[in-house]
Amino acid sequence: MSAERLQSVLHPAGWDAAIISQFAWVLFIAGAMIFVAVMLLLVVSLRRHERPARALLWIGGGGIAFPVVVLTALLGWSTWRSTELAPQSSHDALTISVTAKMWWWEVRYRDPATGREIVTANEIHIPAGREVYLGLNSADVIHSLWIPALAGKRDMVPGRVTGLRLRADKPGIYRGQCAEYCGAQHAKMALHVVALPAPEFDAWLARQALPAAPLSSALESPVLQRGRSAFLEQRCQACHTIRGVTEVTRLGPDLTHVGSRMHIGAGTLRNHRDSLSSWIANPQAAKPGVFMPGSQDLDRDTLDALATYLEHLK
Repeated sequence: MSAERLQSVLHPAGWDAAIISQFAWVLFIAGAMIFVAVMLLLVVSLRRHERPARALLWIGGGGIAFPVVVLTALLGWSTWRSTELAPQSSHDALTISVTAKMWWWEVRYRDPATGREIVTANEIHIPAGREVYLGLNSADVIHSLWIPALAGKRDMVPGRVTGLRLRADKPGIYRGQCAEYCGAQHAKMALHVVALPAPEFDAWLARQALPAAPLSSALESPVLQRGRSAFLEQRCQACHTIRGVTEVTRLGPDLTHVGSRMHIGAGTLRNHRDSLSSWIANPQAAKPGVFMPGSQDLDRDTLDALATYLEHLK
């Protein structure tokens, strides 16, 4: 897997993002040129006194004519360029549902083999080079999905479904972010789009459709067995689903294949056993205000076993 790309509109990796990046460069350059010109005029005006008639000419030309001409030209060019943006339609595109919640993302696919939903969290895997349509909604307050390297941003409003069409030109990892203030942990509500070659995406989707691998008697370790027991005894299943182990719930992220994800806490921590352990014990330390309660009453061995079990779910 290639390295994570910068979260920047200036590093486009898709057709729409390239157009938006061009908008940014044109506005940056035009704004800089106008700023320099105004500063030069300011220096000139401070060095000599102009007669009222000349002052009125400058006001009419620089204050009225110039902005009308420049803004009209920019409006016409941006309107023409905007027509080349992809239509926000699911036609001939892979459709993925994304639900924003405080402060994480639920992602749902349709299993092409069975038609059932495949639920994951905080990562959107897509096939590189293929059009993808994200059906967006919110479960609580207004959020906004923004993946600057791939497309523009789109608001997610409770009770409404909006859409965002995007395409990654090549495989890579592209960081996204909630771009609408949504509460205490808005800044730590990130997600990653992982663009894979088509065969790798198909294989990934097939694995995600499977329930959690059972702990067979031949391979089952005491640590994993203790971790699974701790998950059930601590009533983690009240909020989290592990398909094949617990019933389905939508209160918290689906953990069926949590060990295969790059991050936990919506991009807050790198996903490995130590970070899982610290997150389970005290999620407020990493993400104050998050709704998940801590488990500081667990002894160290049980906590490590639970983290090891979750890391095992791939």
